[in-house]
Parts: sequence; C-alpha cells; structure tokens
Amino acid sequence: MKIVNEFKTFAMRGNVIDMAVGIIIGAAFGKIVSSAVGDMIMPIIGLFVGGLDFTTLSITVGGSVIKYGNFIQVTFDFCIVAFAVFMLIKGINSLKKKEEAAAPATPPVPSAEVVLLTEIRDLLKK
Repeated sequence: MKIVNEFKTFAMRGNVIDMAVGIIIGAAFGKIVSSAVGDMIMPIIGLFVGGLDFTTLSITVGGSVIKYGNFIQVTFDFCIVAFAVFMLIKGINSLKKKEEAAAPATPPVPSAEVVLLTEIRDLLKK
C-alpha cells in the first residue's frame, strides 16, 4: 500500500497533471501541423522542385530499401512544429510581460518589527 500512496502523491502533483495536459494538447497540435504540412505546404514545395514527392524518394541497396524521402518529410514536419511552438510560447510570454507591466506595484507589507518601531518613533515625537 505504501507504493500505491507514493504513486498517488506523485500523480496528483500539479506539475505532473499540467505536463500530461501539455503532452495531450501537443500531440493533437502535432497532428494538425502534420496535416497542414503534408496536405498544403509540401504540395506547394513539390511544385517548386518539379512535382517531386519527398515521401517516395528511396534508394535500394542490396535487398534493403532506404526511404530517405520519408526522413526529409518528417524532418520538415518537425521544423514546422518546432517553429509553431516557438511562436506560441513567444506570444504567451509577451502577454505575460504586458500583464506584469500593467499590474500596479503594491508596496511591500512592513514586518511586525518595523510597524512597532514606527509606532515607538511616533510616540517619541509626541
């Protein structure tokens, strides 16, 4: 039972749950970007390179087929996903900076000693 309780404590931490949500959203976002790359961007790039479809590029060495075109496609997908995530994080960070700049600075609450010393000072002035 101790292991179950330890696992429950670990799984219920806020960071773990946030990370799980991020992974799920990231996977869905990756599918969207992969579809955009495969269905919209790569056909346009294929026009510029003479109708070449990267996924069909391969070399046969002996009896093995090396599909380097698929590697090119996946690398291109990764670069676009990485750039999209970078732009998303950059946008979120700029919004946070605007919020921090707009928030009024509140003076720090003085400690009990400072309050007491201020009261003593004021009493001595009288």
